Amino acid sequence: MKIARFEADGEISFGILDPAEDGTGVELVELVGDPIVAGYDTTGKRFKFEDVRLLAPVIPRSKIVCVGKNYADHIEEMKDVTGGDAPAEPLLFLKPNTSVIGPGGTIVRPAISDRVEHEGELAMVIGAIAKDVPEDRALEYVFGFTCANDVSARDIQIADGQWTRGKGFDTFCPLGPVIETDPDLSDARVTTRVNGETRQDGTTSQLIFSLARIVAHASQAFTLLPGDVILTGTPAGVGLLEAGDVVEVEVEGIGILRNTVA
Repeated sequence: MKIARFEADGEISFGILDPAEDGTGVELVELVGDPIVAGYDTTGKRFKFEDVRLLAPVIPRSKIVCVGKNYADHIEEMKDVTGGDAPAEPLLFLKPNTSVIGPGGTIVRPAISDRVEHEGELAMVIGAIAKDVPEDRALEYVFGFTCANDVSARDIQIADGQWTRGKGFDTFCPLGPVIETDPDLSDARVTTRVNGETRQDGTTSQLIFSLARIVAHASQAFTLLPGDVILTGTPAGVGLLEAGDVVEVEVEGIGILRNTVA
């Protein structure tokens, strides 16, 4: 099931993507409220997909948890920045929820950075309060999955020696276009394109730490709240973003997250 958060007629709503009743295109069946907390009751209203503006499918209630160094090929390409060894456990850092933008939103390069880079990733959306959850039950606490771009001011990340400021600027966490509640992620492709050129092309089967391991590990440190988001790491191929670029992150089975750069 694909769920979108959207604006139509000046109102913000959630909806389920559904084939149009006339057999052409896709429509959104409006939900009563946020399905993470309100379930899937509908209002009965339907909107044509082309008549709405998609928003970030979730605004994290408290935090965005990110995993660094979770693809071996990315560790190798970044060894001069973050070291060349794979971590023994998932390496976690945080982004503020003020970094979130939605599909079609603009990534703004900070004036104090000369090296802003894309990092396309699969993201998990938490659906229930999770604290110290066992790995074999961890995915029960995940509501669904979406695409993410862990935009990074690499020069600031290097200068600071830690990652919070370089990855936490406003607009540095695009999310979308939808939440898919039940994708097949056994070997899903994670691809990033800039101006149509493929920069990153990995699969979820290459993750060093599994999705369940990540959720369980994060819940040992942080109480995960409904609506929190976990970014799961990026494959090799990270690269520069310049003003005017169009960057796309695609996760197979979920959709394409497209943003411009200014």
